[in-house]
Amino acid sequence: MPLHLLAPRTGRGLGLLVAAAVSLGLASAAAAGPATPVLDRNFPDPDIVKAAGAYHAYATNDDGKHIQHATSRDLVGWKVDSGNVLPVLGAWAKPEEGKVWAPEVYDNGGGFTMQYTARDRASDRQCIGVALSSSPDGPFRPVGDGPLVCPAAQGGAIDASSYTEGGQRYLLWKNDGNCCGMDTWLHLQPTSWDGTRTTGEPVRLIRQDPDPEREGRLVEAPTLVKRDGRYVLFYSADDYRGEKYKTSYAVADRLTGPYTKAANPLMTTATFSGAVRGPGGQDVVSGPDGRDYLFFHGWSDRGRMMYRADLGFANGYPVVRGSKVRYQAENARVHHAGVRAAPAAWDGHVVGGIDHADSYVEFAVFAASAGTHTLAVRFANGSFDSAGTPVPADHGLTVNSARAGVMHYQHTGWGKWAVVETTVTLKAGWNTLRLSKGEYFAELDAVEVA
Repeated sequence: MPLHLLAPRTGRGLGLLVAAAVSLGLASAAAAGPATPVLDRNFPDPDIVKAAGAYHAYATNDDGKHIQHATSRDLVGWKVDSGNVLPVLGAWAKPEEGKVWAPEVYDNGGGFTMQYTARDRASDRQCIGVALSSSPDGPFRPVGDGPLVCPAAQGGAIDASSYTEGGQRYLLWKNDGNCCGMDTWLHLQPTSWDGTRTTGEPVRLIRQDPDPEREGRLVEAPTLVKRDGRYVLFYSADDYRGEKYKTSYAVADRLTGPYTKAANPLMTTATFSGAVRGPGGQDVVSGPDGRDYLFFHGWSDRGRMMYRADLGFANGYPVVRGSKVRYQAENARVHHAGVRAAPAAWDGHVVGGIDHADSYVEFAVFAASAGTHTLAVRFANGSFDSAGTPVPADHGLTVNSARAGVMHYQHTGWGKWAVVETTVTLKAGWNTLRLSKGEYFAELDAVEVA
C-alpha cells in the first residue's frame, strides 16, 4: 500500500517515502491557479471562524489595530473591517500595539472567545490573554486579572490555538523560549469551555529539531486536527521574518502523543518555487463545500499576505494543492527493472534497468483536488547510439491507465541527474502515474507533483 508523505525521521520505512511540501493560493472557489493571495495586504497569522453563514478572519496587529478582522461569504473575497475588534488589552498587558499577535477566536456557545498574545507587564514576556464578545464582529473585552498562560521562566507563551474532543476544550500554545536561548515546545492544555481558565497541566507535544538547519531555533503556531483517525499537528518553524520560515506537521495516534514529525516540511519557499515566500501561521478551515482548506501567510513587499490552498489528507497525512510532493522511485511499484544504490540520488537509491518492453515504474500520487498539476521527473540518461553518439531517451507516460504523452530526457551521462517537467490532469485523491520503457535508456530517481 502506498504511504504518502509522512515517513518518520528515524528511517526510510512507511512505504512511499515522500518529501512533502505544499503551496498555492486560489483565485476562485471553483478553479485552482498560481499561488496568489486572497487578501493582498499585511494580514499575518490568520485565524478563521464561521458564524451565521459568514467567515471571520482575525490577524496580528497592523494599521493601528491590536487585532485585524475581515469577513467573507465564500473564503475567496474578503472585506477588511475598519474598526479594532480588540480596542483595549487586558490590564496585565503593556499598551504596545506591535506586541499583540496571533489571535485565536471560536464560538463558545454563549458568545465568542478571543485568545491573543501581548506583552506582560510583570515579566516583560509575551503571554496569552483572553477577551470575550457576544458577536464575532467584536468588540472583544478582556477578562481576568492576568494572562491565561504566562510561563515567564520558559520565555513566556504565544500562538494560542483551540482543539475540542469529547466535550473537552484544549488550548495549544508555544513557550517562547527562543527569546532567551531556550528550547521551544508546543503544549496541549485543558481549559474551561469558554477558554477563560486552564483546568489542568500542559502536556509537551514536540520541540524544535536539534539540527538548526531543519527548523532554526523554534517551532510555533500549532494547529491540531483529526483526520482518518489520526491526529495531525501543523506548525511553523524557523525565522518568521523571511524566506526560511516554513510549515510542517507531526502525527500521532493519541491526542497527547507521541507525535512523529514528517520527514520534510509541508510548505517552504522552495516548494512554492519562490511563488510564496516564508509560508506559515496556518489555519485549517472547512469551506462552504465541506472541503478542507489551508489558510496561511507569505511575505511580499506589503508584508505577510493571506493565502488559501486546497487541503487533502492521504490516509491521514496532509497534501496541499500546488506544492511539490516528492515520490521516490525505489518506493514505487517496479516491474522488470531494479533498485540500486546511487549516492547522488535524493534518497540514495534509484531505479535502473528499465530496459525491457514490459519494464515500468508506477507511482501512486495524491491530489488534494482535481485539475492540472505539474509533474517533474528526475532522471539520468547515459544512452549512446550504435555509432557511439550520445542520444536522448524517453519513457511513455500514463495517468490512471490512460496514455498521457512521452517524457523526453536529454543526455546527461549516468549518475548525472536532471529534471524534466510536464503537466498532467489528476483526479482528487489517489492517482496512478506510470513511466514505461521507451526509446533508449534512462534511470529514475524520483518524481515530484505540484
